[in-house]
Amino acid sequence: MENRISARERIELLLDRGTFVEIDKHVIHRCTDFGLDSKHPEGDGVISGYGKIDGRIVFVYAFDFAVMGGSLSAANAQKIAKVQDLALSNGAPIIGLNDSGGARIQEGIESLTGFAHIFKRNVMASGVIPQISAILGPCAGGSCYSPALTDFILMVKETSQMFVTGPNVVKSVTNEDVDKETLGGASVHNSVSGVSHFFCNNDEDAMMTIRELIGFIPSNNMEDAPVHPVTDEVNRICSELDEVVPVDPNIPYDIRNIIEPVCDQQYFFEIQSDFAKNIVIGFGRMAGRTVGFVANQPNYLAGSLDIDASDKAARFIRFCDCFNIPLIAIEDVPGFLPGVGQEHNGIIRHGAKIVYAFAEATVPKITLITRKAYGGAYIVMNSKQIGSDVNLAYPTAEIAVMGAEGACNLLYRKASPEERKEKIEEYRQKFANPNRAAQLGYVDDIIQPRDPRASLIKALEMTRNKNQSNPPKKHGNMPL
Repeated sequence: MENRISARERIELLLDRGTFVEIDKHVIHRCTDFGLDSKHPEGDGVISGYGKIDGRIVFVYAFDFAVMGGSLSAANAQKIAKVQDLALSNGAPIIGLNDSGGARIQEGIESLTGFAHIFKRNVMASGVIPQISAILGPCAGGSCYSPALTDFILMVKETSQMFVTGPNVVKSVTNEDVDKETLGGASVHNSVSGVSHFFCNNDEDAMMTIRELIGFIPSNNMEDAPVHPVTDEVNRICSELDEVVPVDPNIPYDIRNIIEPVCDQQYFFEIQSDFAKNIVIGFGRMAGRTVGFVANQPNYLAGSLDIDASDKAARFIRFCDCFNIPLIAIEDVPGFLPGVGQEHNGIIRHGAKIVYAFAEATVPKITLITRKAYGGAYIVMNSKQIGSDVNLAYPTAEIAVMGAEGACNLLYRKASPEERKEKIEEYRQKFANPNRAAQLGYVDDIIQPRDPRASLIKALEMTRNKNQSNPPKKHGNMPL
């Protein structure tokens, strides 16, 4: 297809020019069955090695679909495992360019166990070095699970697919007719399943996206992300933010209109933009340093938390905590999404992931409440008692168990409409503001909408040397 380029061309685009050093170029497979004794392509369908992105060492392997369909053999699995080990021992990111039909059938169990070696290393490297996977063709079976174990997945429009079982198997087992794109294409995994993090237009776009992503993150869990020169005024007043949050609490707005102005150069690198749109995640820089943003999106489902949003946020929070990236939560949340479907599919279990992730995280954590902060959703979105270091609020913040109307409908259900209207206004005066929370110390300061950039940067500077450790344990038991 026209969007696809060769494995070597992908590596050349990904890495700084002239920096790629190939490893195991001369490796060949050892299979003699089913006619393979006469076919010994050099490298055996995987190109592996290391190079640089913006001068920083990264390790890379790329399946070559032109060689036996990019199938995994025992020999090329060994090549991948070698660069995984090198990446881990040298504290450098590893990038997999996946274009593979799965295990090489002619080798039987030998090729299949090759995936096990790769999966084990994915797990051991998790939280130690960043792992990035690009899906650049049809990837089936075991070829899906290594990417699924990595931190970020990129897919390309119309040319990349992921599925555990392909359309033919689906047809034979369930009698469902489905094509590869509908079953596991880029649009499906970016908007419906949430398996993929980035939707790219072509291979070149995917390589440039990886380069940009690498620029936001550290090489390993013992380092900080690269610091960029600060060309944006740290104390810049964001006067445009005065008009973002509507006076009417029922009118939606785009939370990106708050995130972008506070970032350096007003640039926000969003992740999973098409999945669980009621929460927004991504990276920005503040005073030259990488920050992870987790923000409710009032423009979609009123910013309420549901199963998909909980999974999306929790995963990102834990990535940032693994790699020393401070977190900023921007909060406008009316609660958890109600409904039989949500309850039956486990919103309790999934919603608990956010509170677990925020409470476990030991990186600097800052919260800005712009409007609604109701009930349990307020608690899980990085409240002071969960462990937030600095909590700020706009004057428009409403921090309460629930909205005024809902509360008064419960408290004064037998009251007349006139009495209830009076009580709603009384409740609103008492709780539909940040004053009570500020008086109790749950909010550290009430700031004007135009001031969050300077306030957030000061909070980040104050918490830069934060040193916190959780109780010693093998690992926690996160609700999954």
